[in-house]
Amino acid sequence: MSIPSEELEQLIAAQLDVFYDRRIQTLQKLDLWKTLRRKNPYLFRAIGIQDASEIVKELLKAYISSSDEGIFGHVFFEPIVKAVGKATEAEQLGMDVVIETTEVYTVVQVKSGPNWGNADQKRRLKDNFINAREEFLRKNLNKEFRALLGQCYGRTNTEASEKRLYATRSGQVFWEEITGDPDFYLKLIRLMKDYPARHRPDYQEAWNNAVNRFTKEFLIYFSNSEGAIDWEKIAQLNSGKNPPKKPKSKKTSL
Repeated sequence: MSIPSEELEQLIAAQLDVFYDRRIQTLQKLDLWKTLRRKNPYLFRAIGIQDASEIVKELLKAYISSSDEGIFGHVFFEPIVKAVGKATEAEQLGMDVVIETTEVYTVVQVKSGPNWGNADQKRRLKDNFINAREEFLRKNLNKEFRALLGQCYGRTNTEASEKRLYATRSGQVFWEEITGDPDFYLKLIRLMKDYPARHRPDYQEAWNNAVNRFTKEFLIYFSNSEGAIDWEKIAQLNSGKNPPKKPKSKKTSL
């Protein structure tokens, strides 16, 4: 079910365009006050950060690192799974896609890799697969139902059981299963070619702008009269019962 290399390369390039657009939008929309509330001020203090631009860069790196994984899975991996698997969307089932053949109806939840969720999210996934199976049975299709957790990288591969409705396929095994090509997982890397490098300048400009704007705002609101970081104010914002309020007169969204 794979697609020609030229078509795959075009798809990869298009989805990388979307990925970088989303990354840049994320940087532009970030809010310093909200970001500070989510991070551990005691850890930043403990590792000895003293420079405003340093703490800003660490905040941005931590946020973007976690954000990138989710964005990449949604705008890069999922469309490629849909294209190469000849799949249809399955949002109404709480799933990502359905891959249907003459004999098998496979409901697929796509994740970037194996470290994708907590216990509650995994319970929700199980419930969604159960609901998808019930919907399948209502359709009265003369096919085998299969529930699949597809992880686009990694090496976790398990079968469905009485306790767990769905099978798991990861990395090479997952891509080979939906394309029939054992080298498909390598083609995804190979066919990126120089597209990421082409996007790098625009992203770097957005990153530099975010660092500069966050640093300026940080110095205004979270440094003392001598220019040192006001750690107590950050702790109050993050953990206090009466945290400082974000001034309404300032436009602080990036």
